Amino acid sequence: MESGILLLELGAVILSLSILGRFAARVQLSPIPLYLLAGLLFGHGGLLPLATSEEFISVGAEIGVILLLLLLGLEYSADELMVNLRTHASSGVVDLVVNSAPGIAVGIMLGWELPAIVAMGGVTYATSSGIAAKLLTDLGRLGNRETPVVLSLLVLEDLTMALYLPILTALLAGVGLFGGSVTVLIAVATISIALIVALKYGRLINKLLFSSDSELLLLGVFGLALLVAGIAQQLQVSSAVGAFLVGIALSGKVAESARVVLSPLRDLFAAVFFVFFGLHTDPTQIPPVLGIAVVLALVTTITKVWVGGWAASRAGIARPGQLRAGTMMVPRGEFNIVIAGLAASAGFAGIGPLAAAYVMLMAVFGPMLTRFVGPISGGVLKVLTRTKSPPPTG
Repeated sequence: MESGILLLELGAVILSLSILGRFAARVQLSPIPLYLLAGLLFGHGGLLPLATSEEFISVGAEIGVILLLLLLGLEYSADELMVNLRTHASSGVVDLVVNSAPGIAVGIMLGWELPAIVAMGGVTYATSSGIAAKLLTDLGRLGNRETPVVLSLLVLEDLTMALYLPILTALLAGVGLFGGSVTVLIAVATISIALIVALKYGRLINKLLFSSDSELLLLGVFGLALLVAGIAQQLQVSSAVGAFLVGIALSGKVAESARVVLSPLRDLFAAVFFVFFGLHTDPTQIPPVLGIAVVLALVTTITKVWVGGWAASRAGIARPGQLRAGTMMVPRGEFNIVIAGLAASAGFAGIGPLAAAYVMLMAVFGPMLTRFVGPISGGVLKVLTRTKSPPPTG
């Protein structure tokens, strides 16, 4: 009987996600805010709370995070990471300082404890790589001059998260200075070893995992990601970071084929992850923090546009490209919810509703702004081209 209820609840949730995803595609928006809303609907305090499937969804949510970070890592090679670090390191530092500051300031003003303040800084800092990558593809901007700058900033943010998440985990666990220092050292050592292995033995790893059989490739890559994620979690590094490092180690045919076979699995479990976060957010707690979320969204939109535009200007890109690069950095999504989820699970309840409201606003407004400035920047470029061109003769 209980298994029947489990199937009914899972079927209702997944079918609802399908309907919401179709609606989001029709209006050309990210489905993330709608998935969060579904979680609010099915969660505690919602209209249709789940009875038996919450534990299953919890496991699915953890797999969703691992797959999100695995496929994100597959987008980059270890060599590309090193080049990006050398070329855009200063822009990455500015991005970190300018965009984490609003979240930290809000946490201080609300009187939160240090771990929650640090978590909120991460929530406002990280751009949604998933939404940004999808926008670049949907809008046909992969060949634009500003796109390498955007991708470099995203890579640097992801690397920063690889160091930030273990530090945050240590703070949330309430470990002392010595314990926290050990955790950070382990994280740095783990990431360094993973990058060295990826650089020196990447070809061997790819050779061992590659198979023309999609089923065997899926099992091999997914199994390796889960194994490394589990080891990373045992070392208090974060399972998400472990999966990201596996993705970086894979390249060439393995990475290309793995993206194809893992993408549907990623989409399913990532949707479950966003629902899970919504399940643990009481919708009645969102209205009191909605005003703060709106102000925070406006401020961090300005800071992200400025940082993206500034980084593009340093690469010699014209104003229209600077504007496109800046708006591409606005959306928030996966990492932001991961961070807020960690803080909420550790007992810092206040951050959950604020982060949910903030991410929903940014996941909707960011893509809209990016699509809006595309035609405008194109028009500006045409005007500038006409202005600079010599007058017709004869």
